[in-house]
Amino acid sequence: MTQRRSGRRSRGAAALVALGLVASACSGSGSDAADDPFGDPGDCTVIDVAVSSEKIDLMNDLAQSFNRSDAAELDDGCAFVRPYSKASGGATTALAEGWDEAAEGAQPVIWSPAASSWGQILNQRLADQDLPAMVTDDPVSFQLTPLVIAMPKPMADALGYPETPVGWADIARLATSEEGWAAYGHPEWGAFKLGKTNPNFSTSGLSALIGQAYAATGKTRDLSLEDLADPDTQAFAQQVESAVVHYGDITMTFLNNWFRTDRTGTSLLYASAVAVEEKSVIDYNAGNPDGILDPGEQPRKPKVPLVAIYPKEGTLYSDSPLYVLDADWVSAEERAGAEAFIDFVSRPDAQRKVLDYGFRPANPDVAVGAPIAAANGVDPDQPSQLLQVPSPPVMIELLDRWREQRKGARVLLVLDVSGSMEEAADPDDPNSDSKLELAKQAAIDALDEFTSRDEVGLRIFTTDLGPGGDQDFLDLLSVQPMSTNREKLRSQIANQLPQNATPLYDVTKASFQDMVDDYDPSLINAVVLLTDGVNDDGDTGDDRDQLADLLATLRDGTEGENATPIRVFTIAYGKQADQDTLERIAQASNAAAYDASNPATIARVFTAVLSNF
Repeated sequence: MTQRRSGRRSRGAAALVALGLVASACSGSGSDAADDPFGDPGDCTVIDVAVSSEKIDLMNDLAQSFNRSDAAELDDGCAFVRPYSKASGGATTALAEGWDEAAEGAQPVIWSPAASSWGQILNQRLADQDLPAMVTDDPVSFQLTPLVIAMPKPMADALGYPETPVGWADIARLATSEEGWAAYGHPEWGAFKLGKTNPNFSTSGLSALIGQAYAATGKTRDLSLEDLADPDTQAFAQQVESAVVHYGDITMTFLNNWFRTDRTGTSLLYASAVAVEEKSVIDYNAGNPDGILDPGEQPRKPKVPLVAIYPKEGTLYSDSPLYVLDADWVSAEERAGAEAFIDFVSRPDAQRKVLDYGFRPANPDVAVGAPIAAANGVDPDQPSQLLQVPSPPVMIELLDRWREQRKGARVLLVLDVSGSMEEAADPDDPNSDSKLELAKQAAIDALDEFTSRDEVGLRIFTTDLGPGGDQDFLDLLSVQPMSTNREKLRSQIANQLPQNATPLYDVTKASFQDMVDDYDPSLINAVVLLTDGVNDDGDTGDDRDQLADLLATLRDGTEGENATPIRVFTIAYGKQADQDTLERIAQASNAAAYDASNPATIARVFTAVLSNF
């Protein structure tokens, strides 16, 4: 395990002392460092808090209140809480494998994933390495929000909800129905389409996986390894997964795509249902699908609101546990400060603020109220049935089995090998690896995310390719099962060299069309496009016309009458990448754009991209 770092108390203060900016200890109010909205901790003990992204704004609010309050005073000094956002699944992996500050951020004193199920998984992964547990079995819960199946209101109405209860058994039936929505009088909605996040990364994906396993067995507690091995349970899981549009690391991809297609009246064609937390439904219906309002941003309510369906078989709460880590980097002073903060956020005043952000208070003395109300698409009297979090070995087995049960993927990797990829990944270190070297290693490592039955191919692009030097791209490997392509992919990726210009639009359009031609409706069909530049193909024509034609092609293929949805997931690599255009390409195909403007993040970003499959 990583050794405890020294100097946590004074790390932030030391840099500010040199600038003459240190204010009075504990207040943190004298000055704000440009890169630290919490200001200077002075001589206080810094409590780094890794929290799941959906509650970072709330936690920042409460941390600043705590830092200014008497609650931060300790018997010997004071505490200064500094939260930062960290995905629950990513933090679990980092803690299990040894926290690397350079890659993951400050080693946390408090870890608050979205749900305590992640604590179970962490302890089991540590036990598998003969390492001691790092979190307690009975943490303090900060706030609550149940997993729901979000569905556009017209679709929920068509199913008769809430008068007719709906659950995972209904999802499995809809997923395998040849009639789709035609069985409910709406053939124009097409097949039933489900959005689910990857349970290795996302709490909603993990909770949905647990919920559907319980639904398959008819149980509400004591899910066992024998249950998971039952062929009927496995068949049920595969039925649910068969309707998945794609997976992903965050629910915001689905919510943002829903919200964007709502403007054009096509949201009912994008997805029929998505497993999310109740809070997300509240935010979406308020016109804030990602839960974050930028300065000056005005929320605009959707034309078609969502309804939160509470599965009839039962559901789980995301309970936001507050773990004070039993790690060798946590000192006695940090532990005391952490416990003071946990006490502070459990008080009624803080718990009432939880409601303002769309969560349910964990403190039973604070009643549930607005915005958790029927007017916002949710039901304060639900859920009526809660499910037990399975034991750690069952959780690990669930994840292992999901890897084989999930919907398969058919993916074309499209890699930019233009001359600019030769630049140093770290501009301040000319001896650092090139951007291409980092990207190649990230791509090779991320191939482990694919199973042997997934189909993957490799295309490279730059100008003047091929025997005659007249091609913009080359197919090095056709799309074939990984059982035969895996080692070939690794070898071909490793052999690439930086070459010429960047024919971005041509290769994107051609890649999309080639995948359309061989579309397989039983798989997730996608293009993963990585580039570090802007369109530069030597053509003197108007780039705007070329881009408009590309975006129209993507939209028609995704939402047209005879749609064959090929999703183009884009990676903007390095500071010169045309991030705005890559976002437009991803949006036009109802996919997601990823930002690797800092090349050092490419390994993590590549893994996040492949979480969609």
